[in-house]
Amino acid sequence: MTDEIDYVKRSQYRFKVVKSLDNDAKMPSQIARDTEIFQNHISNVLRQLREHELIECINPEVRKGRLYRLTDKGEKVSENL
Repeated sequence: MTDEIDYVKRSQYRFKVVKSLDNDAKMPSQIARDTEIFQNHISNVLRQLREHELIECINPEVRKGRLYRLTDKGEKVSENL
């Protein structure tokens, strides 16, 4: 778990996205507004966090309006940031 916490802390973008998703599912555009990070960067950060199993898409069948939330592992990481 410590490795994942360090991984998130090493990037201000990953840190902000994880904190933005704390207790809420959001679309990438909402995350971009909340964090003041450009949307193209949000897509990259979401991909990185998915690869580390910290977030998940709860409606992958939808092309537009996908919602992302923290996984159980992601919630534990967020609590320790």
